[in-house]
Amino acid sequence: MNKLNKEIIFLVEESAEGGYEARALGHSIFTESDTFEDLKAMVRDAVRCHFEEIDLPQMIRLHFVKDEVIAV
Repeated sequence: MNKLNKEIIFLVEESAEGGYEARALGHSIFTESDTFEDLKAMVRDAVRCHFEEIDLPQMIRLHFVKDEVIAV
């Protein structure tokens, strides 16, 4: 990871089956959980497993995405 870019961004969506899914932008990291609190722990763990200590981001940003369909 670039030394100047010490942040990783995850898109978080509600799962169709319930719970939440998180997918990292620009990295092959995906995780899911039943609760939002558990999801945050799962994301931290996934980031620690994905990166070497020297490349570990200093900040994780969770960007919550919600699609809503409304009638015309």
